[in-house]
Amino acid sequence: MSWADRLSTGLAKTREAVRLSLDRLFERGPDPAVLEEVEAALLAADVGARTVERLLGSLRAEGRSSGQTTRPGSSASGGDLCEILKQAIRDTLIACEGEPINRVIAGGPRPFVVLVVGVNGVGKTTTVAKLGQRLQQAGYRPLLVAADTFRAAAIEQMAIWAQRIGVELIRHRPGADPSAVVFDGIAAAKAREADVLIIDTAGRLHTKANLMDELRKMKRVLARELPGAPHEVLLVLDATVGQNALSQVRLFNEAVGVTGLVLTKLDGTARGGIVVAIAEQWKIPLRLIGVGEAVEDLQDFRVAPFVEALFETAPSPG
Repeated sequence: MSWADRLSTGLAKTREAVRLSLDRLFERGPDPAVLEEVEAALLAADVGARTVERLLGSLRAEGRSSGQTTRPGSSASGGDLCEILKQAIRDTLIACEGEPINRVIAGGPRPFVVLVVGVNGVGKTTTVAKLGQRLQQAGYRPLLVAADTFRAAAIEQMAIWAQRIGVELIRHRPGADPSAVVFDGIAAAKAREADVLIIDTAGRLHTKANLMDELRKMKRVLARELPGAPHEVLLVLDATVGQNALSQVRLFNEAVGVTGLVLTKLDGTARGGIVVAIAEQWKIPLRLIGVGEAVEDLQDFRVAPFVEALFETAPSPG
């Protein structure tokens, strides 16, 4: 199955959530009742109220400028409106279409340090492993660091992944100081001439303040031992949590300065519109999206194929 096919399959739940209202829009044009359906469907897909209002404003404005009435039966104009909606979403998403992570790393120093953050359960450890394998396959020499020392299971999971993909891992015992693991990771990366150091971090301490303080401490250690590091702070988000992802971006960005996003589990939700809401509010580069469990299901985010996969089952003119 090609990446386009996997993306289409992964976005099926989100696409189905808005398909009926888009079909009606295509068939009937800017009927107020249809626009209300579109609005409700986009909100349910977690596109976000502010973004939905702007998108609907574009549709209404186009309807008025075209001299369309509210009577049904205007299928061609409805098709035009669907294309206007697609273009409006493209225009929003382009703000977060950054450089592919491989290209970012290629143009950076050695070792290039990637600090991976996010709350528990979003797929951080799996993302670290998939990214490590991806970089290894691209000819880089990655080194993984298991700095989520507060969960013994996280260290073991990282060890299993490292063995599976054949990448070296720096780890300490459960309960160790995460910054000490990071310190050893930097030393090992220098000694072993690793190209990329990818650091897995904790997602939950007993308070948010403690978690953010620990992440800040790790950043300070990295900057002290390797000026300029970390070179990329990747925040991993779970698409299924919808609008909660926006508050996670705010909290982690304030604490550690997020430079890139990874959105996982798009295949398990009808709320994939959160991609649009994040782009509207934060404009932080969305580096990677995940639409499945396989390594190849973690791919660079690209606006054009994403929008096409989101709309492709809506009717086409003619």
